[in-house]
Amino acid sequence: MLKGLIKSESIFVIILVIINIGLLFLPTNFEKSGNGSIPSKALVIGIDNNQVEQRGIVKTGVQEVKLKILNGPFKGQEVSSPNNLKGQLELDKMFNVGDKALVVIDHAGDKLIFANVIDHYRINIEIILFIIFIALLIIFAGWTGVKSVISFVFTLLMIWKILIPGFLKGWNPVILALVVVTILIGATTYLVAGLNRKALVAFLGAFSGIVLTCIFALFFGRFFNIHGAIIAFSESLLYSGYANLDLTRIFLAGIFIASSGAIMDVTMDISVSMHEVVLKKPNISTKEVIKSGFSVARAVVGTMTTTLLLAYSGGYTGMLMVFMAQGTPLINVFNITYVAGEFLHTIIGSFGLVLVAPLTAILGGILYTQPNYIKSLEGEIQKENVDLLDISARVL
Repeated sequence: MLKGLIKSESIFVIILVIINIGLLFLPTNFEKSGNGSIPSKALVIGIDNNQVEQRGIVKTGVQEVKLKILNGPFKGQEVSSPNNLKGQLELDKMFNVGDKALVVIDHAGDKLIFANVIDHYRINIEIILFIIFIALLIIFAGWTGVKSVISFVFTLLMIWKILIPGFLKGWNPVILALVVVTILIGATTYLVAGLNRKALVAFLGAFSGIVLTCIFALFFGRFFNIHGAIIAFSESLLYSGYANLDLTRIFLAGIFIASSGAIMDVTMDISVSMHEVVLKKPNISTKEVIKSGFSVARAVVGTMTTTLLLAYSGGYTGMLMVFMAQGTPLINVFNITYVAGEFLHTIIGSFGLVLVAPLTAILGGILYTQPNYIKSLEGEIQKENVDLLDISARVL
């Protein structure tokens, strides 16, 4: 039976790898040709700041940047490009000699016409960080780490190739997000835990938590009177020809998308803990297993709700500092749209965590204590008992 289970898990991993490859080459229908423009890496070999003006803490004007193309069909050619400064620290970038820059080249055949400097070139360091992350994960977790990497890549591709294009096409954001999140939860839990009842309990618990979070988001979202335009860059999206998008529904869908990872963590922790209890005490009653699950759930939820608060508030530290520096009254702060939106995010996400914990404990208690399942665990139970006897003998 164990060999069959391992074979089934290997087949599942292979299938998911094939799906990842398919998603990687799946066109989103939103790729822009850029009228034949070519993105390239360039080295900054000279700068001219004569047209740059310092206004307080910001700079405006134009920085002339001389570049040497490092790759592509125009490798080795030198070109100048204007770096227009808008006086916005979060958008402007200043270059120094020796910096690497990303440029987009306009050309006519073999002739370079113009190079538009986009930003500092960061792809290399991003790739290095990603490789280090994968290496550490695999070294620490072994085969489980490999499956985690596959799940991580699958999540990235599902968001980039399915979720985002679906939003842009005007599909119902809530339904689309619910379907995508459900698929991601299923793939992740079954990859990490294996094709077994641990994954089933975790998946069912997480799915119920996501559905409840979605319901709460839709219900309470109506009373907050928050427009989805509070999403970063949403106005730019509307002005780019997507004025038909329902930004408010996209904002509400983002609530349970953002909390789905934490919910999945909670359900997996509870499921695995309850499974270990059953292995150690196979004759335990359903009530006792549920009680153990509740004990684990209380501890996990107690820390995870704080985790959500820290995760959400971290991105708005600057805004909160401005409010404090200006002496804005708290009643004003909590009524400001952005703060109210984050409050809705945090509390609704925490609702999901609080409710999913007891649901998972109850599901685990029912599914783990079925006689046919206990019988299927006889091999693992015997191995656990042998290991415990061996440890006791060594201690003595």
